[in-house]
Amino acid sequence: MDFLYRVLLYIHILSVIISIGPFFILFPLIKKLRTAAGNEMNAHLSTFRFVVWLAKHAGHVLVFSGVLLVLSGPWTWDTPWILITLIILFCSLFFLARAFSPTLRKFNEDGMDKDVLSDKLQRAVWIYIALLMIMLWFMVVKPYLWW
Repeated sequence: MDFLYRVLLYIHILSVIISIGPFFILFPLIKKLRTAAGNEMNAHLSTFRFVVWLAKHAGHVLVFSGVLLVLSGPWTWDTPWILITLIILFCSLFFLARAFSPTLRKFNEDGMDKDVLSDKLQRAVWIYIALLMIMLWFMVVKPYLWW
């Protein structure tokens, strides 16, 4: 059982890295989106969409492995840091669904200001990274908040 728990923990940590890491490559990409046109812009948008897709699917592994860790480990569902992490997780899911795809679609519309859209994407990336880092803090520190 101890070995299985460690494997699940490793999978959980790896999925956190895959969920957070790729978002940092988006900052230079967003700068390039401001001036890109045609095929270059489509390539950058495809990369951006791939990062969002990767984070989404790594998030599925993250949630599944987290559930298995709670079920097989010493923690319970009413543990404060788990509850707060779940609340932030649900907020980040709604944010991820609304923050990127609609803005990325607007880049292909005529007359759209790329600077405004790029600023919106950059702000969304920072907010999403902040949400992920807050969840990461709760999972690592496991603060004693109530009981």
